[in-house]
Amino acid sequence: MESRWTTIRAWLLLMPLLAVMVVIIGWPLASTVGLSLTSARLVGTAGDFVGLDNFANALGNPAFRAAFVNTAIFALVSVAAEMLIGVLAALLLDQEFYGRTVLRALMILPWALPTIVNATLWRLIYNPQYGALNALLTQTGLIGSYQSWLGQPGSAMTAIIVADVWKNFPLVALIALAALQTVPREIKAASIVDGAGVLARFRFVLWPYLAGPLMVALVLRTIEAFKVFDIIWVMTRGGPADTTRTLSILVYQEAFSFQRAGSGASMALIVTLIITVLAAIYIAAIRRGVVRA
Repeated sequence: MESRWTTIRAWLLLMPLLAVMVVIIGWPLASTVGLSLTSARLVGTAGDFVGLDNFANALGNPAFRAAFVNTAIFALVSVAAEMLIGVLAALLLDQEFYGRTVLRALMILPWALPTIVNATLWRLIYNPQYGALNALLTQTGLIGSYQSWLGQPGSAMTAIIVADVWKNFPLVALIALAALQTVPREIKAASIVDGAGVLARFRFVLWPYLAGPLMVALVLRTIEAFKVFDIIWVMTRGGPADTTRTLSILVYQEAFSFQRAGSGASMALIVTLIITVLAAIYIAAIRRGVVRA
């Protein structure tokens, strides 16, 4: 009887949270699913029921496939660079040297900046007329004239990835640094006394402590990168020639610029499904013991 009452009490305590989740997550998700099955427009009639036609049209749309490729490239390159630079920065800041505390505090600044501010800052740096990057490269003789870094299809995505990496690698560095702080000093000292090299110490001493936290950072950054919108919208609005248009920007344009709400909802659900699959892969990895987060 007591066990049954405990279960009932637990559910009663969870009811407010469940109610909030239904209102905030469940109802909007159900509404989006219903909208994706219609030909509704943003302004006007509710539209006719079209079933899965919106999903089929989205998957067969060349613009959707191009946006998917752009998103995958952005996520793969930016996350890989953030992980690499973040781990290297954490290894550096884990050492004892004068000014380490100040350097740790300064490293947080890019991550603490709002994304809109960060995007505006880098857009000014890349400005083709008075940008700091052009001034630096021309004065050092690396380029002969000012370039439009965000206006050329060959350099726009690279420029955005640099801006994103600069902002987000501190998050990976902080997670890695926190993990490194848990490594016992005795183990570090013993590995040095035993004559282990730098790579050996990293592989056998530090990596077991880094693997789990870095997996969490990897999944968080991959999900965020795959739904990127704000930094690209501020810097290029998906241009030039749609070379930086990602899935989130395409969904925004489809639903609000072209006012095809039903089609935009179906694209948004496809993006949500992709992100859910990425999260499921992480959960499966943990359950199988690949990592211990």
